[in-house]
Amino acid sequence: MKILRLGHASYLLTSRKGKKYLVDPFLSANPGCPKEYTKSEFLKTVDAVFVTHAHFDHTSGLDEVLHANPEVPVICQYDFGLLLMQNGVQNVQLLNYGGSVDLGDMKAVMVQAVHTSSYRETEGQPVYAGQPAGYVFDFEGDRTLYHSGDTAMTLDMKLIQEFYQPDVAILSSSGQFVMGPEEAVYVVKNLLDVEYVIPNHHFPNETNAPQPEVLQQMLEQFPVIQSMIDADKTFIKLLDNYEKTTAVQISFGEEIELAKSQTDKIGS
Repeated sequence: MKILRLGHASYLLTSRKGKKYLVDPFLSANPGCPKEYTKSEFLKTVDAVFVTHAHFDHTSGLDEVLHANPEVPVICQYDFGLLLMQNGVQNVQLLNYGGSVDLGDMKAVMVQAVHTSSYRETEGQPVYAGQPAGYVFDFEGDRTLYHSGDTAMTLDMKLIQEFYQPDVAILSSSGQFVMGPEEAVYVVKNLLDVEYVIPNHHFPNETNAPQPEVLQQMLEQFPVIQSMIDADKTFIKLLDNYEKTTAVQISFGEEIELAKSQTDKIGS
């Protein structure tokens, strides 16, 4: 399984068979997304899109994906999926908590998250878009990844660990709108039992942003994101020397491979 960081909370997961699964498309308007991943040539290669919830920083790139790849399956929560279908999206696959979709080389289960979800909230009157979610991605013959989505701490995480047994977690940890670094570290130490954890939902700084001009625009429009810049570093520091779980910091635009074998190393 390969994990490509497309900035903030957007990832591309690639299976051993080479299928590409895009989670929470936030592309051209995302300062952490390299421009090559906003182009049609790349978007046409996506095999399915998974959406955790409808906020703009998780769905504003969905129109870009659908323009390039109109028949791509969009897997999302029931209420948000109905909105997409009403707007003409062709291949929406509806899920709700506990439901799953089997794509051959990977089975994804929708799990609970504690957050909110509204759609087009930066374009006018927000539209209620159902409940937020996370996913457990079980890759055939490979690792099982828990993506928390945007969430606070919840005891459901312990149940998710016990039943689905993920060995990798992508955890929101930037604070302000999701749990902060301290809460996320508590989750790792007390509710999960994963080999690797990847901090999520932070923004780049002016030096490491693939699109610094977009970052500047966002800071002017949404100055609150200043508090989420480089929040992953705090999480990494707090989890330092915790032997059971390795914190993995993925740079924006970087792809890593987490092989199944415990003896295999992380490689870019």
